[in-house]
Amino acid sequence: MGNLTKHQLIQEIAIETGYTQATIKTVVEQFLELISEFLLDEKNIEFRGFGTFNVKTRKPRPARNPRTGEVVYLHSRIIPSLKFSNTIKKQMTAQWEAVSQQAYVDANPSVQN
Repeated sequence: MGNLTKHQLIQEIAIETGYTQATIKTVVEQFLELISEFLLDEKNIEFRGFGTFNVKTRKPRPARNPRTGEVVYLHSRIIPSLKFSNTIKKQMTAQWEAVSQQAYVDANPSVQN
C-alpha cells in the first residue's frame, strides 16, 4: 500500500461526493491552511473519533553531529503532533492483527484456523 498524495485525496473525495475537483481542491487547501494557522498559534485541533493535532515543546538539549562527533546544542523548539483517537488505533490494530494472522496461516499451511 503506497502513500496518498493531496491530488489523489482530492480525486477520491470528488468521486465520492460528486463535487468537482476544483471545488474539493479549494476546500482541502483551505482546511490545511487553517490547521497550519491554528498550530502556528499553538492551538489544539480536535476531531472526535479521529485525533488531535497539537503543538509540543521540545526542551533544549545537547546533540552530536554524526559526521564530526562535535557536540552541538539544540534550542528549545515547538513541533506539530497528531495523536490518533482510540477508535482509529483500535481499527488499525484489528486490521493489522487480521492481516498478520492470515499471513501466518499462509506461511504455515499445516496450521488450521
